[in-house]
Amino acid sequence: MEYKFDQKARYSKTHEWVRMDGAEAVVGITDYAQNKLSDVVFTDLPAVGKVLTKESAFMVIESVKAAEEVFAPVSGAVTARNEKLVKAPELVNKDPFGDGWLVRVRLSDVKELDSLMDLASYRKLVETL
Repeated sequence: MEYKFDQKARYSKTHEWVRMDGAEAVVGITDYAQNKLSDVVFTDLPAVGKVLTKESAFMVIESVKAAEEVFAPVSGAVTARNEKLVKAPELVNKDPFGDGWLVRVRLSDVKELDSLMDLASYRKLVETL
């Protein structure tokens, strides 16, 4: 299977991505992750202001197959959540790096980005799965 990737994103081992947009980070799940979930039917988005801790679960995505926790690729406070997903959770499947983003985060430590995989490293990981 051929998966889509975002050149500007950094990736976690648990298949979340993060991309800087000005002073904030945009977070979502990868094309690989949405494909494994199958049809997304619900996203339990965190509240604005919630503080995320790197590698800790911060929300759940439900699909026709399963409910899966989403882990924070970085630490920081949620500044926005993708309200479009309330009525159209399938955007996670259709456009995981665009309209299917999950939250925006004000990072508490920008250096955490350095511990995430770049595109080449993440692509290698996916090829081994």
